[in-house]
Amino acid sequence: MAKISKDTTIGEIVKMKPAYAETLMNFGMGCIGCPASLAETVEEAAAVHGIDVNSLVKALNEVEDK
Repeated sequence: MAKISKDTTIGEIVKMKPAYAETLMNFGMGCIGCPASLAETVEEAAAVHGIDVNSLVKALNEVEDK
């Protein structure tokens, strides 16, 4: 499976593995089911929520490795 980057969309992430949704929500992204959020990149979504994008990408890729 490809690594998640800042350019990966939220929609792609949620489709890859359902466990990613929990990680996104733990970072305060409770609106991951919103159609608009699904088209946002990780970097765009992190900026909207005031989240450090590098920490989020790292956390998502750690889920993938489990």
